Amino acid sequence: MLLLRPPGVYRVDSDTSLLIRILREGGYAAGRRVLDIGTGTGALALAAARAGAASVTAVDLSLRSVIAAWLNSRLRGVPCTVRRGDLCEPVAGQHYDLILANPPYVPAATAILPRHRITRCWDGGIDGRVVLDRICTEGSVLLAPGGMMLLVHSAVCDDSITLSNLAGAGLQAEVLTRCTVPFGPVMRLRATMLEARGLIEPGQRDEELVVIGARRAH
Repeated sequence: MLLLRPPGVYRVDSDTSLLIRILREGGYAAGRRVLDIGTGTGALALAAARAGAASVTAVDLSLRSVIAAWLNSRLRGVPCTVRRGDLCEPVAGQHYDLILANPPYVPAATAILPRHRITRCWDGGIDGRVVLDRICTEGSVLLAPGGMMLLVHSAVCDDSITLSNLAGAGLQAEVLTRCTVPFGPVMRLRATMLEARGLIEPGQRDEELVVIGARRAH
């Protein structure tokens, strides 16, 4: 899918594509009220709308991403509400049947998350889990009874922690799929740092992407 992507907005990559595939194959969006957290270009939001979602709301902290997602939805005639704000804050008090998230998850040199640089699209703090952990906690509050969250990230961030956090938030969580891909440019640049921290094996230059599904009981 070719989408408008201004400088500073995350491009559709293997993690986005993997989550879209699981979304389509599982039929998770059909007839559902969908929330896309950290929408970027709006790729996940558009995929959900095209998969038959009853409504789609997309949220991003970046003004450029909000503009990109809005333009991409309009150019393709796909109905989508786009809001700007920090993760779940713009939709506080709302409930959704399906929440999608491809958050920043790459371990960084510092715990401080960038706000105005392209690295905000992938930096996830020292262990890569700063935004991930917030989504597990804050996103679960927005799920309607029987609602589902689909979340993608690298196994470098330890998917067992994600499963534990989601369970702690009252959700039934499981790994839906795993896929090994070569390191992208950012992971290659940080490989030495990741090795030093014991997050990857010496010489490792690929990573396992994990899609996790978490459901709220009826």
